Amino acid sequence: MSSFSSENGQAREDNVLERIAQIVGRRNIPSGEIHIGDDAAVLSPFLGQVVVSTDVAVYGVHLEIDLFSLEDLGFKAVTSALSDLAAMGAHPRGLTVAVSAPPGVDIEQLHRGIALASEVTGCPVVGGDLSSASDISVAVSVFGEVPLAQAVLRTGARSGDEIFVTGVLGRASAGLRLRRGGAALEDELVQAQCRPLPRLDEGVAARESGASAMMDLSDGIGLDLHRLATASNVGFAVTQIPVAVGATLQEAISGGEDYELLITTSDPEKLRTTFLDRGLREPISIGTIVSDPASRTLEGHPFEKQGWEHQL
Repeated sequence: MSSFSSENGQAREDNVLERIAQIVGRRNIPSGEIHIGDDAAVLSPFLGQVVVSTDVAVYGVHLEIDLFSLEDLGFKAVTSALSDLAAMGAHPRGLTVAVSAPPGVDIEQLHRGIALASEVTGCPVVGGDLSSASDISVAVSVFGEVPLAQAVLRTGARSGDEIFVTGVLGRASAGLRLRRGGAALEDELVQAQCRPLPRLDEGVAARESGASAMMDLSDGIGLDLHRLATASNVGFAVTQIPVAVGATLQEAISGGEDYELLITTSDPEKLRTTFLDRGLREPISIGTIVSDPASRTLEGHPFEKQGWEHQL
């Protein structure tokens, strides 16, 4: 952790940083690595290729302030960023967190969520930054590794590949709807909204089973499947959308924030076997890739783009 701009002076800055380090710091740091406490982190060499991604979570945009806590924001900021590593089939090595917030915000509560997400995913917080700002935001950079030339991209889908998702869809969107209606934070669907889990093990399993293309479903399959098809210059024929119990079909298509993985493969049996051998849920087949980029259908009808897009 580096600087924290504050009108209260250097003593408060040092005290805050010390408490945050105690909250998020790991005790079992690998030999030769330096995490929190110096000007920068020092990590051991990465295996093969380094995979890097950055996400920003803003209180009031990615989580509604009146419905969810700062701890929820910290947790979700970390796990949604790690979902990008899962989508590449990467093993996580570390993450950094930069928090911006107005004076008086409970920074420690926020970092308790960050620490819990780090613990649940096995990805250590190796550094970060604090700064004063008018809004509360959390920028998370994640670092992972894959064997040389084995990162799974969006560009590899080919005609005849089978399309899979790693779980039912619409849980997070349904959870937001239920929370707005007064549902408890402990509700399973509400938890899918505020405490999503990245499919890291599933991403590695898909990569090692020879998946041709992959991405995470952060903005809804009605948008993300189009993105994958465009990147691979193919079309698709979707035969079903697996809808979570308690969600609607529209929430499953366009609600977003499920963070399940979208996978294509020419060897569906190997994908299923790899998942089951590792104790993972069997992936759900939803259709096939077709050669014509203009042919994009759901149950034989045109499947128009629909999902979450930020207005910039």
